[in-house]
Amino acid sequence: MTKTVVTVERDVAAPPEQVWSLVSDVTRMGEWSPEALAGEWLGGASGPGVGAQFKGNNERGKRRWSTKGEVVEAEPGKAFAFDVAAGPMKVARWGYRFEPTATGCRVEERWEDHRGWLITKLGGIITGVPDRAAHNRESMTATLAALAAAAEAA
Repeated sequence: MTKTVVTVERDVAAPPEQVWSLVSDVTRMGEWSPEALAGEWLGGASGPGVGAQFKGNNERGKRRWSTKGEVVEAEPGKAFAFDVAAGPMKVARWGYRFEPTATGCRVEERWEDHRGWLITKLGGIITGVPDRAAHNRESMTATLAALAAAAEAA
């Protein structure tokens, strides 16, 4: 089975460390994502260190659901990534990469589908999104636009 990967990039007129600090604060993700409402650090975690876990709350229309995330990469100004699960089932890996540019940085957002057939079927019903890859590409574009606006306004 081929793994589905969606990648979106955007140039941001802000330093990579600044943009990294925004996107790695999962408690603020609802400020830029059209689907994620908020995140909450779990188990005494208070920030984006490798192994830190968080609960993610999501919404699409009247549908709401939660997932559990675990940070798997946290290199300030360079990379941030986390794995998402729904109960014991793997869902995805989300990641961000930051490359310095002459005017700030280029941000890459990446989604890797880790769902098996059961969570793919259930996820479509729970979220109302039958084509998760297409939906995520659109949402990721909106997320990076909002993230850029926040970073550039700071």
